Amino acid sequence: MKLQFSKYQGTGNDFILIDDRDQSFPTNTELIKKLCDRRFGIGADGLILIQDHPELDYRMVYFNSDGSQSLCGNGSRCGFAFSQTLGIVNNAATFETTDGIHKIKEENGNIHFQLFDVKEIKKLNDREWYINTGSPHHIVLSEDLEDLDVVGEGRKIRNRSEYSGQNGTNVNFAQLLQDRVKIRTYERGVEDETLSCGTGATAVGIMAGNLGFPSPVQIQTQGGTLNVSFKNEDSIFTNIWLAGPAEKVFEGSVTI
Repeated sequence: MKLQFSKYQGTGNDFILIDDRDQSFPTNTELIKKLCDRRFGIGADGLILIQDHPELDYRMVYFNSDGSQSLCGNGSRCGFAFSQTLGIVNNAATFETTDGIHKIKEENGNIHFQLFDVKEIKKLNDREWYINTGSPHHIVLSEDLEDLDVVGEGRKIRNRSEYSGQNGTNVNFAQLLQDRVKIRTYERGVEDETLSCGTGATAVGIMAGNLGFPSPVQIQTQGGTLNVSFKNEDSIFTNIWLAGPAEKVFEGSVTI
């Protein structure tokens, strides 16, 4: 079987995009792992299927590179850009993905993805936070990200016993600067550092908002800049939007 695909990236977070409106993609974990493998496959942090939806503009089915599923902010933005090329949507859409129904739109060259409200922010200690933005995120404040062992330290936190009942957690290391926040991320499901993580950037943006940063918060990832906007009333965050670029890298076909 020959599979047609497109490759997209959002601030360095890269994905395989597949038009699966005929639902012919043979979903299985080993195939997804193989396609996402950077040496023996196409190579990506995740794989996305765009499918028809009976009531909404489309359904987006997201898989991490290990075949597991989660909400993906950057993947949602890339999925929308791909759906535009398929002629499914124009400049705005409502779609269903892993955690439910979301709105998404294009404005001024960036794609804006709306996340669910965040009503609980857990401050674990003076340096660590836990925030769920549709995917779980453990945040560690750091004074210097350059020499940090993100994979080693991230893997330890990802596998802490308190997160065992939810298949672990993503881990974000954040450095607060005067006008922005720098982050590096260890992603579960990829089990490595990624150049960007949309739900992680959103979690860090909300943490920064809780510390007094005004909306929108500029998040500097390893792969580029994202912006997180929100409304904050008594540490309840609503109208949360993640904004940034989503770009097509190439397209092709692979025999599976």
